[in-house]
Amino acid sequence: MGIPLDLLLEAVLFGILLGGFYAAVSMGLSVSFGLLDVPNVAHPAIMVLGSYCTFLLVRVGLDPIVAGILLMPAFFVLGMAVYRFYYEAFERRGTDAGVRGIAFFFGVALIIEVGLILAFGVDQRMVEAAYIGTSTRIGDVRIPLRMLVAFGVAVVMTVALTLYMSTTFIGRAIKAVAQDEPALRLMGADPVRVKQWAFGIATAVTALAGAMLIIVGPVEPGMDRVYIGRTFAVVVLAGLGSMTGTVAAGLILGISESVVMMHPDLGASWAPAVSFMLLLLMLGIRPQGLFGR
Repeated sequence: MGIPLDLLLEAVLFGILLGGFYAAVSMGLSVSFGLLDVPNVAHPAIMVLGSYCTFLLVRVGLDPIVAGILLMPAFFVLGMAVYRFYYEAFERRGTDAGVRGIAFFFGVALIIEVGLILAFGVDQRMVEAAYIGTSTRIGDVRIPLRMLVAFGVAVVMTVALTLYMSTTFIGRAIKAVAQDEPALRLMGADPVRVKQWAFGIATAVTALAGAMLIIVGPVEPGMDRVYIGRTFAVVVLAGLGSMTGTVAAGLILGISESVVMMHPDLGASWAPAVSFMLLLLMLGIRPQGLFGR
């Protein structure tokens, strides 16, 4: 049985907004994994940490978006510190850095999750704002404003990161370090410092993504496991390191999941499998991704 046309249009429209949100929460991973080749499987856990920090700031009267922006400098410093430890412990030694790095970042994710459980318990947390719980209509379709906000943030983050990477020296150095590290040294730039700066940017962006996460819905400490497959699927589907490709891949995943959820023979229980299916298809057909370097 197919989907009625009106439901299909509603699914596509909601999928576009959902895809913008997926792009927003995957942007930091696109930098850390896509450009730096750092196996940052702790990315969703850091995002959840950003959600809980946003929750604390909202309790003192700040808007969630403002809270996410204010958290970015602190998360930038956190990211630089995490990468420095990762470099000294794994990359500098060179042997099995990728495999051991995955274990390291799994450990980081576990520490964050346990720390959040100890601090906040296992209950879900949510925030309040004028655009949360309200909606607008486009024709006969009701659109949650919180999804429109997430989509708008994804667009702004994409434009900002794309301009930064293409118009500044450090941005071009971040791109270069992923392609030709010896050439970057000849230009007088330290690849380690460039990677450390880039990982700081990736973590700062993830803090803002955490604010988007708690705007879209309630969060709990183990929610990182829900998004680890989706974020990696978006980054691989986009092509490692492509900012605009991340938005396109997010839209593809969002629309695909939304259509699956609306399908009468499939439903919401099949939606989480969409990201892994797209990931496997892309790895088998076009490993470099849609916009891969």
